[in-house]
Amino acid sequence: MFASTLDTTIEFLKGVGPKRAELLQKELGIFTYDQLLNYFPFRYIDRTRFYKINELSPELPYVQILGRITGKEQIGEKHKKRIVARLTDETGSIELVWFQSLKWVDEHVMKGKVYIVFGKPTVFNGSFSISHPELESYPRPATITGNLRLQPVYNSTEKLKKFFLDSKGIQKLQTLLLEQHLFEVKETIPPYILEKYHMISRKESILNIHFPKDVALLKKAESRLKFEELFFIQLQLLYNKQLRELKFKGHLFPLVGERVNTFYNEILPFELTGAQKRVIKEIRMDTQRGIQMNRLVQGDVGSGKTAVALMSMLLANDNGYQACMMAPTEILARQHYESISSLLKDRLIKVSILTGSTTKKQRTQLHLALEAGEIDILVGTHALIEDKVVFKNLGLVVIDEQHRFGVEQRAKLWRKNIVPPHILVMTATPIPRTLAMTLYGDLDVSVIDELPVGRKPIETKHLFEGQRLRMFGFMKQEIAKGRQVYVVYPLIKESEKLDLLHLEAGIEQMSYQFPRPDYQISIVHGKMSNADKQYEMQQFIDGKSQIMVATTVIEVGVNVPNASVMIIENAERFGLSQLHQLRGRVGRGAEQSFCILMSGNKLSADGKLRLETMVKTSNGFEISEIDLQLRGPGDITGTQQSGVLELKLADLAKDQLILQEARNTVIELLTVDPHLELPENSLLKTYLAKRRRGIAFDKIS
Repeated sequence: MFASTLDTTIEFLKGVGPKRAELLQKELGIFTYDQLLNYFPFRYIDRTRFYKINELSPELPYVQILGRITGKEQIGEKHKKRIVARLTDETGSIELVWFQSLKWVDEHVMKGKVYIVFGKPTVFNGSFSISHPELESYPRPATITGNLRLQPVYNSTEKLKKFFLDSKGIQKLQTLLLEQHLFEVKETIPPYILEKYHMISRKESILNIHFPKDVALLKKAESRLKFEELFFIQLQLLYNKQLRELKFKGHLFPLVGERVNTFYNEILPFELTGAQKRVIKEIRMDTQRGIQMNRLVQGDVGSGKTAVALMSMLLANDNGYQACMMAPTEILARQHYESISSLLKDRLIKVSILTGSTTKKQRTQLHLALEAGEIDILVGTHALIEDKVVFKNLGLVVIDEQHRFGVEQRAKLWRKNIVPPHILVMTATPIPRTLAMTLYGDLDVSVIDELPVGRKPIETKHLFEGQRLRMFGFMKQEIAKGRQVYVVYPLIKESEKLDLLHLEAGIEQMSYQFPRPDYQISIVHGKMSNADKQYEMQQFIDGKSQIMVATTVIEVGVNVPNASVMIIENAERFGLSQLHQLRGRVGRGAEQSFCILMSGNKLSADGKLRLETMVKTSNGFEISEIDLQLRGPGDITGTQQSGVLELKLADLAKDQLILQEARNTVIELLTVDPHLELPENSLLKTYLAKRRRGIAFDKIS
């Protein structure tokens, strides 16, 4: 099969060359013709409207005028040299001014000719003028790229603009590329799917996403290309899930034995919620199917995910297997270890912990005990994936806050056993439904949507800077009742760019308001050593300090049931998901808890909406949907380690219906043709084969 010309290096496109090619590669990641074609406009300027000169005003954005050049002259000397032309229509005249490219203007802008002029009108000395306007001859020549009724606008960078690759420059390259190579754009979606959803071809879509003939065709092009993006993500996820289920046999856990029964009937100090029981039942069913379990458990902070994970690990132990639990930070790993040890009361099984601060001597002993099968549950950080860590018989892996681990890190754990262990992923970050389908579409999803009995909803208040004394008074009231308080700041040191209350100033203020020896303050931030952090946190956990002043390092991994107040300074600067996580540090005891959001008086529309949302609801999933609309999927999930969310057009907050259509289509076709062996699905099989070899899906031919 001959390689497509679209695979040609961008350097060889007329008007690019080596220097511009290097910049396009570095600045936009465009290496080939094909990648340029798939670099889409982010908005369009309506070129259907022509303004009369007497309609112009300084408030107008870019305008389009049809007029005749009635005069042209060169003015000034050296660096002050410029060309001024006069454009006239039946209502008046306006000056057009050029300070650069004077030779080109002198040769190509002709007196007496009619032009379509496009630019931003400004007022100088009481008269309107347009600097460096775009000019086109009238009437416009018809080309493959239409008559530019809707002009595309492309993102560019300062470095690219210096080489005339601004939006207009990129548009010229797209025009040339489409005129010469549009016929080479290949279809990627089978005809029967295109017909089902009345979608236009890929060729038509690419042409109309760059140079739409009208709004209707632009909408069709956008819809088709969004579907394509989401369809192929779902195809990859669901096909891989299906392959994994066929390829990887899973350990069978048929026995609910002494450990699970004793823990549930005799040791567990509280009644499980209905949601916890439902999720444990789903895990039980997964481990009896003979295929590898891959399940995501979502649950708000404090919903009882740790108890579910522990009972799942005890189930593995009852069936003769070891289990491990991996957390993203040492603080969180230690928290899990202490929670599990506390729940078990040193009965039934042997639990150990492995982190970066485990000593060499402790490691040696632990490695020997683990390989001998003397450790039933191992809790740890990414230290668990080291080659030296060898299990006797690993049956279940629990991964907490999966999005903080890279794909390869997780895969190393799976390879710790000849038969891959069952995988249970937990997250306390509520994930919007569309994002879960895209990020975790290959996992079965369980939701713990109930809080334990007796937990009271956290009262959330928003206070402004002028109400700070009221906030201090409230802190003193709660501390007098024997409670403890978190105070969280966004920064460690003062930033010149951001006028925020920073941690150091906060400590000074707190020390003045809450002097020793009446009050003790713990301080925790990310620049401290692990040992110092542990000491300060332990002081707070043990009740030896009443106030913990911290940065967001305490977002996860601190469980102090006696802490009843969370104060978040400059709350408008935090994302909704982070605010929700921080709020979840309180409300873990039987007493009423409070979250106080402190902010400046000036709030952006988004900042105001975030704080209003926090005051209005404590439902993590409701909050996550609003967060998705405000911030987009990349910010919510942190690093996009797998490339799954590198979406060019689709918006998970707005395109839920398209995503559902794409997923349903994949489910239907894999039900009928699980191995993609039917002739009509050959395109899709080619796509998956190329994807596995690391070839982009839009190069299918």
